[in-house]
Amino acid sequence: MSKTRNQESVSTGMMLNDKYGRAESFVNENKKSLLIIAGSVVILVLLYIGYTKFYLAPREQEAVNDMFKAQEFFRSDSLDKALNGDGNYKGFLTIIEEYDGTRSANLANYYTGVIYLQQGKFQEAIEYLEHYSAKDEITRVEAIGLLGDAYSELKQYDKAISKYREAATTNPNSFTSPLYLMKLALVYEATNNVPEAVKTYKTIKTEYWQFAQTQNIDAYIAKLEQKAPSGNE
Repeated sequence: MSKTRNQESVSTGMMLNDKYGRAESFVNENKKSLLIIAGSVVILVLLYIGYTKFYLAPREQEAVNDMFKAQEFFRSDSLDKALNGDGNYKGFLTIIEEYDGTRSANLANYYTGVIYLQQGKFQEAIEYLEHYSAKDEITRVEAIGLLGDAYSELKQYDKAISKYREAATTNPNSFTSPLYLMKLALVYEATNNVPEAVKTYKTIKTEYWQFAQTQNIDAYIAKLEQKAPSGNE
């Protein structure tokens, strides 16, 4: 028994030595390539740190300073100045172009989409809202809902339905969810899809009863249920 165990130990040791020997041989044979790879990784890491610290960070701060005034123009309803600046301060469009890759430029896409939507430039609104990458749930839901508004205005109802449904189910809550469900139901009405409109209104009534009461959802349901029989003839 003891002899067998010793043989097994010797065999295992030989196998391990063989594996380590092969690994050592591989390292020795490819030492130059491995050193080049390791050096490349270090260089990439240093370049990234340098880019972040010495290029991106200063640009981010400049963008924040410019965004402050553009946001002031937006809040005061000076939409053209918010978009294009006033000669002294940059607007959102310039911020997007000059500070691409920064958080401020990303947020400027959102503001620009909102402004174009208010100005009735729906295709432009879609372009900028699609480029916005939300960092928080509030503006994420709003951006999706605004895309629904833009598509609805362009009578691209399939896309509007998709966006309103997405907005209603993203981060569900008692404020935005019933609002976008309401818009969804209205688009279904506009496309004569009575069954889906009724279904959506009933979802609002059962899941968001406070909103349903303020919007008199029962009246919408009753109106559509009266239309349903004639629509099926």
